[in-house]
This record gives sequence, structure tokens and C-alpha cells, in this order.
Amino acid sequence: MVVLALQNGPASAAPAPHPSGAQAVELSAPARVAALRSAQDHAGETARRLGLGAEEKLVVRDVVKDADGTVHTRYERTYAGLPVLGGDLVTHVAGNGSLKGVDKAVKTRISVPTTTAAVPAASAEKTALKAAGTAKAKATGARKVVWAAAGTPVLAYESVVKGLQHDGTPSELHVITDARTGKKIYSYEAIDTGTGTSQYSGSVPLGTTAASSGGYDLVDGGRGSHRTYDLNGGTSGTGTLFHDADDVWGDGTVGNRQTAAVDAAYGAAVTWDFYKSAFNRNGIAGDGKAAYSRVHYGNAYVNAFWSDSCFCMTYGDGVNNANPLTSLDVAGHEMSHGLTAATAKLNYNRESGGLNEATSDIFGTSVEFFANNSADAGDYLIGEKIDINGDGTPLRYMDKPSKDGASADYWSKTVGRLDVHYSSGVANHFFYLLSEGSGAKTVNGVSYNSPTYDGSTVTGIGRAKAAQIWYKALTTYFTSTTTYAGARTGTLQAAADLYGSGSAEYNAVAAAWKAVNVK
Repeated sequence: MVVLALQNGPASAAPAPHPSGAQAVELSAPARVAALRSAQDHAGETARRLGLGAEEKLVVRDVVKDADGTVHTRYERTYAGLPVLGGDLVTHVAGNGSLKGVDKAVKTRISVPTTTAAVPAASAEKTALKAAGTAKAKATGARKVVWAAAGTPVLAYESVVKGLQHDGTPSELHVITDARTGKKIYSYEAIDTGTGTSQYSGSVPLGTTAASSGGYDLVDGGRGSHRTYDLNGGTSGTGTLFHDADDVWGDGTVGNRQTAAVDAAYGAAVTWDFYKSAFNRNGIAGDGKAAYSRVHYGNAYVNAFWSDSCFCMTYGDGVNNANPLTSLDVAGHEMSHGLTAATAKLNYNRESGGLNEATSDIFGTSVEFFANNSADAGDYLIGEKIDINGDGTPLRYMDKPSKDGASADYWSKTVGRLDVHYSSGVANHFFYLLSEGSGAKTVNGVSYNSPTYDGSTVTGIGRAKAAQIWYKALTTYFTSTTTYAGARTGTLQAAADLYGSGSAEYNAVAAAWKAVNVK
């Protein structure tokens, strides 16, 4: 990819419809800070209003305000000063101050008999290291928490074990250990991974900043000052900020180190613009601040990942360092893990983990369509440029997920046992059906044929509306423990908010879920 950088301007001019009323309004950075502070100032009053116990406190994490004045406030909870994992909740307050409803990750009252652990923290760390099972793993300590995500609150420890996954991806494994028995209760990986390959998207706009010492830095001042760094084969640290003398970046070959940087920066810009255009969202976390990207990670590393700890994207250079994994859909997918972390914070395990992965597939696909780039037309195929199977087939299919040989087309009581990249198939299939409908169809030259569980016919409402509904549900109704049944409830409520209960869009959501066996 060869780029003549631009100081300003959108990465795409493709618009997205803005439903009125229930559409979230954009909050400036100062306005968001003020809203968070106000909500925290009134957190005690809110806790009493919700009937929480005396030991329970609310900690504000996010505030979303709709055009009709409704305010959705997302809280974490503490109990006797200890973080409650699975204690998150969202309140929905009308413009007149009345409480419209509340969504809790768990319905159980938060309480434990004692906050004194029967086993020491060191024992919990040993359990965590054993659970990690990776060489050179290191536990960073164990903090005492209340584990409530499974339903019944228990006193526990949370340990974070850092090391490497089997493919060289960094690992931040969170392990929950029962503080009474010392046994492992739950674990999840905090580094969210995906795969792709570099894509030459022609001449594209790219935000850069003139450097005080002359030349230009790959810093996008128009999009939260997103920065792109060169790790130069390293696996830690930030790397070196990309700099160029004449503001013409890359030459379309892997031999030029700037080429991968251009792809990464372009992907970040399009993802930022998509969130802004479609949802009035000011950056991944909604605070106007950009993540940053690191390219040329490791040696022949065949993956890309998002990390909340650095709030950054990292890309490997692929097999033989010949195919940097810096494609547009990879950027949209991985950066959408950041969106999920900043909102519902879906646990990366079982059904909630499948929903987490599906959210990234849904918005990664939406970003690709939004870009409206003829060199990489939007489609409902995930990782279609990778050729990971050696026969030109994509990594995942949204119209019929089982075509990859592992993903689920429909919900079953065992779907949560699948790897999250495969249990995501149920939501991916739902999104395709809601967007395009069932049966045979061709979109941008790609043929699809989407089946249904019960043989029903589903009529799609269009991808833009489907994305609005998923985003609304994710940011205002989903919690850390949302299951597929909960996702159905949340998306139906989102459709009712945006388009009206009983509307064609609402009925289509119900029909699409029924078609993937979620009832």
C-alpha cells in the first residue's frame, strides 16, 4: 500500500442511518467526565434505590445518554470493599428521573459469610500457575474478590498469570480460586486474538502529524492521536514511532516496513470513523482517546491481538514474515474487543465468550462494508484473505458458520463448551439473518445461502439497522455474564427502543433468534 498522507478528512464517506430518540448522543470528553462524576456522586442514592445491601457499593464505569433523555449508567460493585466479579449492572433512567429498569449480571443478592480467607494468597497463586500450564509463566499476585458470576457469591482470589500462549501470543490468564477450598473456580484469557493477512487497499487517506524536528510522524491527530509503532521483531514495550520525511508512506511491499504500518493506521482510522458515523461514539472507549497500534511483532508471528492492559492492537508479520496481519477486517475485529471491554465486558468464556467474539466479527464486518473500498469489498466472510486452509476458503462464514467445520449454526445446551471462536457462530448467523435474511443471496459478488433451524423464512432488515440494534444492546443491556438467551432479550429491547415494540425490525429480531434456536 502506498499512501499520500492527509492531515485531516474521514477514512470513508459511507454514511450510516441514525435512528432518533433512542440513539445515543455524542458526549464531549469534558461532558463525559462530568456525567461520570455526577453518577458517582449519586451512587449511594442509586444503591439504596435498588435495594442493595449495606456492604454493597457502586462504582461507575460508563454513562450513555440517549437523544430522548434516557440515561444508561453502567456500574461495577464492591462488597465490604472487595471487587465483585459478576456484580456489574446497568440502570436505565428516563429523562424525568424515573427508573425504567435495571439489568444485572446476576440476580442473586451479593453476600458472603466472611471476608476472611481460609487459604493464603500464595496457595491461590500456585493453583493459578498450575491452571496456566505454560512454560515461564509468572503470577502477578492474587487479590481477594467476591466471585458472583456463577450465581452464588463466594469469597475468592483472582490471580493473573502472564506468559506465552502456544503460538507466541502473550497470555494474561485470569484464574479465580475459591478462598475457602483453594480450588480453581473459573479462568479466562484477557488477550483476545484473531487472524488475517495484509491487504493492499490502494491509495487511502491517512492522518499524520508534522514533527517539530521536521518530517512527519504516524500520529492521527484527527482521531484521538492514534499512534503506530514499529516493534522491529520485539515482543514487549511500545516500539519506535513511525516517521517519514516526505509524508508518502509505504510502497506496497513487505520489504518496506512502512507498508504494514499504513495498513494498521488505515484500519484504525476506518474503525474510528465507523463508530463515529454509525453510533456517535467518540473512540473505542467513548472518551475521545485513541488506542495505539504496534506492527512487526515477534518473528513470523501468525496472529494479531488486542490487549486491554495496554489499550493497543498488535500485529505479527505472518508465515516467513511475508504477510503482515494488518488487514482492515482484522483491525475492526480486534479493536471491537476494546469496545466490548469498555461496555458490557463480556466474560471471555462459554456463551458470553462466544458473544464477545461474535461482537468483534459483527463490527469487523461492518467496518469492512463501511470502508466502501473496491479493493476489499464488504462481505460476510471472516478472514477471507488469509487462505489458512490452502484452498481459498475463509476462516469463518456468517451465513452458515458450520461451513468452517467447527462453528455452531444454532444454539444448543452444549454450545458453551465450544471454543469461543466457534460458539460465536450462533450470534454471527443471527446477525447475517437479521441483516440479509435466509436463503440464497448474492452481495458484492459473493454468494450466500443461509439456512434456519426450523425451516422458517427470515426477511432481513439491512445490515445498518442490524448493527444499530447489536450496538444498542451491547452498550446498554448486555452485562459480563450475558448468555444467548440474555442476548435475545437485550436485542429485542434495543429494537423496541430504536424502532418500536411490534415494529418490523422488532419482529425480525425475534424471527432471526428463533431461526438459530434461541427462544
